[in-house]
Amino acid sequence: MRLAKYLASAGVASRRGSEEIIRAGRVTVAGTVVTDPARDVGPADAVAVDGAPAEQPDERVVYALNKPAGVVSTARDTHGRPTVVSLIPANSRLYPVGRLDADTTGLILLTNDGELANRLTHPRFEVEKTYRVQIANPPVRERELKALRDGIQLEDGLTAPARVRRVAPDVLELTIREGRKRQVKRMCEAIGHRVRRLERVRFGPLELGDLKPGRYRRLRPAEVGRLSAAPADRPGARSSSAGRGRRPKA
Repeated sequence: MRLAKYLASAGVASRRGSEEIIRAGRVTVAGTVVTDPARDVGPADAVAVDGAPAEQPDERVVYALNKPAGVVSTARDTHGRPTVVSLIPANSRLYPVGRLDADTTGLILLTNDGELANRLTHPRFEVEKTYRVQIANPPVRERELKALRDGIQLEDGLTAPARVRRVAPDVLELTIREGRKRQVKRMCEAIGHRVRRLERVRFGPLELGDLKPGRYRRLRPAEVGRLSAAPADRPGARSSSAGRGRRPKA
């Protein structure tokens, strides 16, 4: 197994994050620093990150969390803000699958499986994410909806066509297959509508459902299997709800 994949499977980081950690010289194999993410390693090799052993997890776990506003989508925060990882008491080392801005709410996944995280976030897999968007300066006109559906020219290039429907004069439901920084906000600003509130309501085949803010639940094996098969999230594909969930322990 390649070293980057080994670290991802061990829950250290996503595949891409693991490659960065390796190139930074933070990983040793049998006590020797290795900077090649493609280095082959096996169960008998002593792999460590920053001196701590990187061991393969006994089982894969995936949690769905309804992220509240003000919580950051990282494992740790240097400014002392609450993180999504801190909201879920778990024995496994978890990290978020992708990110939501601090002021964005809604569905975020956390896992100890770096391979699954890579599968869900890498651009080539085009996994759908759906957002409920409350905008300023309503209503959104048909020509503006068409622009979102055709693709918006942003400073970092043309966006892929989005699926969009108007839920209310000031509310849109927007589905994208990319994951650029602040993408939904920038797309709406480009058509003249600042985003007042943003909530992710669907990730691949999994829907937020009635999961309350700050609550979480562990996904069932069948749900993890559907996530692993994403993007089986075309219109009409079967989806599941994140459900009620549990409140994080104080």
